[in-house]
Amino acid sequence: MDTNTLLKRLVETESPSSDKTAVDRVAAIVADEARKLGAQVEFIPNQTTGDHVVSRWGGGGKPILLLCHMDTVFALGALANMPYREADGKIFGPGVSDMKASIVIALAGIEDALQRGLNRPVTLLCTSDEEIGSHTSREHIERLALESELVLVMEPGMMDGALKTWRKGGGGFDITVRGRAAHAGGDHEKGRNAIEEMAHQILAIQNLTDYSKGTTLNVGVINGGTVSNVVPDECSIEVDVRILQPDEWQRIDSAVRSLKPLLDGTSIQIRGGLNRGPMPFDARMKATFEKASSIASQIGVDLKASGTGGVSDANFVAPLGIPVLDGLGAIGEGYHSEREYIFADSIPQRVNLLSALLQGW
Repeated sequence: MDTNTLLKRLVETESPSSDKTAVDRVAAIVADEARKLGAQVEFIPNQTTGDHVVSRWGGGGKPILLLCHMDTVFALGALANMPYREADGKIFGPGVSDMKASIVIALAGIEDALQRGLNRPVTLLCTSDEEIGSHTSREHIERLALESELVLVMEPGMMDGALKTWRKGGGGFDITVRGRAAHAGGDHEKGRNAIEEMAHQILAIQNLTDYSKGTTLNVGVINGGTVSNVVPDECSIEVDVRILQPDEWQRIDSAVRSLKPLLDGTSIQIRGGLNRGPMPFDARMKATFEKASSIASQIGVDLKASGTGGVSDANFVAPLGIPVLDGLGAIGEGYHSEREYIFADSIPQRVNLLSALLQGW
């Protein structure tokens, strides 16, 4: 397999999560490449986002499941400003790290393992909506994970090549305050300022952050008011929540839903919840990593363990009790930005590591 040619083709096939037709074009490429490697390919139809693609190799027994996603955060046309290019040992382009290179590594790693006599089943699930919450793919991720012996999530690796053996969980809230509009000059006292009320609520929400437990709340978006001479009757915020300890969500959810207005004549509406629970570095993860590290050492790789506050589809797998490792994709940085790149030599390195894990597990 010519990995660079395939990567260029995937990157230049732009696939924002919101564009089903665009993501389906990537799905067609993935399916074609998997079939070339002898896979049985199944499309899982989807009405709102792209179809998901399941590729299977091998016969009976519990497979190793590989997870990739085909969607990116970049809108159609981003390629014009950040074209696919190779320079100074790096490869640039929209979605090259997160995670077009991972699809290439997954397919090339499977190809290498097959050529070396792989005798166990492997399943590759490529989904279409990871960047927007995996709402249509979650059931398929969990279903296939429960059928598997091990799940390898092909998200980008850490800069030092470490795998992601813990992740925070993530969720959020959309909160709206309603008051009463009035003329700011002539009838100020008759108004109920929704922005003023929301200011009190924002301070209460931010104060729920507990760094000692790895819990953060961030009011990242606020909207309210129309013009300065009208008392605003509505204000809304978007709150990002990250937790490291599973029981922290109950505390946060209870506290947020217990918020009460301080100003007479105002009301609060709260929507939201936990999208992905945390993936802790527990005893199961420790044993999984140690086995992977032992296999990696046989090909001269000193595997490291690390973690991140970001979430991925690995967060869905961890609570199921299935061994899971994350961050097996290419190494680079700047993802989700115009600076996104990978180190070109990380592709063959990760292909060799994945092939070894598939053969040695």
